[in-house]
Amino acid sequence: NTNPSSVLAEFLTAGLSANCMSWATAPAGTELEQVTLEWLRRLLGFPDGFHGVIQDTASSATLVATIAGRDAAWERAGRDAALTFYASAEAHSSVGKAARLAGFRPERVRLIPADEHYALRVDLLAESLHADRAAGLVPAVVVATVGTTSSTGIDAVRPIGELCRQVGAFLHVDAAWAGSAAICPEFRGMLDGLELADSVVVNPHKWLGVQFDCSAHYVRDPAALQRSFAMSPEYLKSAHDAEVVNYRDWGIPLGRRFRALKLWMVLRTEGAEALRAMIREHIRLGELFASWIDAEPGWDRLAPAPLALVCFRHRPAGMEDGPALDAHNRALLERVNATGQVHMVHTTLRGRFTLRLAIGQRTTTERHVVKVWKILRRAAASARE
Repeated sequence: NTNPSSVLAEFLTAGLSANCMSWATAPAGTELEQVTLEWLRRLLGFPDGFHGVIQDTASSATLVATIAGRDAAWERAGRDAALTFYASAEAHSSVGKAARLAGFRPERVRLIPADEHYALRVDLLAESLHADRAAGLVPAVVVATVGTTSSTGIDAVRPIGELCRQVGAFLHVDAAWAGSAAICPEFRGMLDGLELADSVVVNPHKWLGVQFDCSAHYVRDPAALQRSFAMSPEYLKSAHDAEVVNYRDWGIPLGRRFRALKLWMVLRTEGAEALRAMIREHIRLGELFASWIDAEPGWDRLAPAPLALVCFRHRPAGMEDGPALDAHNRALLERVNATGQVHMVHTTLRGRFTLRLAIGQRTTTERHVVKVWKILRRAAASARE
């Protein structure tokens, strides 16, 4: 899903070999990162006052946010405080890993069940937050997901943010994949309440054509990151430090690649309208495929499909939920991928083996989606023979 201009930018980045850890080592790289992330913030409709930094992946952004939230809780409650961490049971695996790496004890990590749309249940989150506070624990970090990996579950940011304000918890929003759709104004409603968040991540390398790796991490208070990550030994100090941004203090690594160049290249060569047209077409194709699943006997859609991911399975007549149906769909997926013409992956939703059609490649057209549907139906028919 990479734009050719982004590939060219990677060639140039390798040739320049800039280390963008500080303004002194890469003034152009630092300032281009500031300018380009501000462009992207405006394109996405993110709140004024958010400041951006490019992390390598959303996993790193979530870890950085978790550490910053942990440290803020320690500042409030003391280093001996018993901190708790909250996320949806449908959250990406990197969220749980961030909690573990940040030192949250496993028994204090709350994975909140999801509703029928695979979104975090806000009522259960509220119960957990208040019960923990009553028990003398300190809610430190909440991660909301906008567009879960398995099913496009969209957590309700506004009520979650209001709860976080009530208890003083740091709110990070993982919009790594789905957040790119906010470049289209009609899809920004899924991020309603983002002004209540402390941190949000969206990956231009997932759905905006930027070469891997490039995660745009926006924070409301950069000082929160700097309190956790800034270190200035003598050999890193410069005469300009008080006046400039040193991105080495906004994350984990000291050395940083010149990732802003490829994002700048894509925005300049494509422009907002072309990127919006691509996103809208992918979503249209997802809706089209979902309509075929809904209309065809023997096929079940297993989750809402608000963007460009469709979760479904084949159900032969008379076959009920259970191991046999899961095995049937597992074998179906193997037959489809064995054609070499399409590659699909699976997940499990409420214990059910689930096929996933993800549309996001820059050059995908309707004829490709039609072809996938034909391959799927042919593979299902061969299983009945």
